[in-house]
Amino acid sequence: MSLDNNIFIDVSCYQTNHSGEIVCGDVFVSRRIKEEGRTIAVLSDGMGSGIKANVLASLTASMSLNFTLEHREALKTSEIIMNTLPVCSERGTSYSTFTIVDVEDDGETSIVEFENPVTIVMRGTEIINPGWEKIKIEEGKYEGKKLRTCKFSAQKEDRIIFCSDGVIQAGMGGKLFPAGWGFDEFREFVLKSVRGNPIISAAKLSREVVGMANRLDGEKPVDDTSCAVIYYRLPRKLLFVSGPPFDDDSDAVLAAKVRDFEGKKIISGGTTTEIIARELNLSIETGIAKPETGLPPVSYIKGIDLVTEGVMTLDRVLKILETSKTIPKTGIGPADEIVKLFMTSDEIQFIVGTRINIAHQDPNLPVELEIRRSVIKRIATILEDKFLKAVMLEYI
Repeated sequence: MSLDNNIFIDVSCYQTNHSGEIVCGDVFVSRRIKEEGRTIAVLSDGMGSGIKANVLASLTASMSLNFTLEHREALKTSEIIMNTLPVCSERGTSYSTFTIVDVEDDGETSIVEFENPVTIVMRGTEIINPGWEKIKIEEGKYEGKKLRTCKFSAQKEDRIIFCSDGVIQAGMGGKLFPAGWGFDEFREFVLKSVRGNPIISAAKLSREVVGMANRLDGEKPVDDTSCAVIYYRLPRKLLFVSGPPFDDDSDAVLAAKVRDFEGKKIISGGTTTEIIARELNLSIETGIAKPETGLPPVSYIKGIDLVTEGVMTLDRVLKILETSKTIPKTGIGPADEIVKLFMTSDEIQFIVGTRINIAHQDPNLPVELEIRRSVIKRIATILEDKFLKAVMLEYI
């Protein structure tokens, strides 16, 4: 059974560093290739922790992603990667492990893993066997080692959950799990989480798994800890409107688009807010400012999920997204609320007004306040490339 054309592939990874380290020795990379209708995700775990582990894992993840992009056969890709990496002279093990997931828009999915914990594949609230096979490496310094691979046709509400061994080994030496959390307990935790919330997002599930592992380690992880989740589901849609239309005659058109949109809605900008309220005969209520945010307060319009000021708030949103390596950590304030809605949405449609706002051309304003269109375009690019959101830009 292939996926419905309207299915969204939700991808997320949550990580914590080994206690005391400034970088993570696990590396997660993902790429959406729109031209081919493919999404690729890779998780690599470098031996040890810190910078050395990060370098090895980064090399492995980068090669895994690039070779998979080229449609290379799994065994050949794995042999090249592993023969590039050194072998630990003391343990005789690889300096880096990997899991590669390649998903096509029609649901055809392939997984290749080497020495990472076994990937969990779920159909709804049950774990399924996707048809795992073991492939023995026939030559090179890893001769005799085995890869685990599978190919299957995904369906709506399927999930793929994969992690580094920091998850499985969490709590080792403690009273509760002296031998570590273990795969069986990890699997049961995932099952319980999904059954308790069948529509749990990839971001929330990955965060819950790592959060539990960290608690078992007393909030001082003894290893780099990562969990990645891929979730096939109906898209959660968001409309983001900012800027008045170039032509006054298009005000009613813009308002109708907002009124008829099925999903979450954000309006950014005072003039834009006034236009939509006027055209839809709705009242505007101004909220209370929070000085600690340094931004103007939100407003409230019936039927709109969030109403904010324009360019200053968008500039703050851009900074949050640019500086976030994984799921952004958000606080309070209008910009943080926008980011939260972005992160919990899959398809984000931007409608950008093209009328010039004279206020934003004032040379006395801070240099970083770029004109609206430029800021929104950069935000859209980050959402698409870094967070794998489906983004549409419309100018009016």
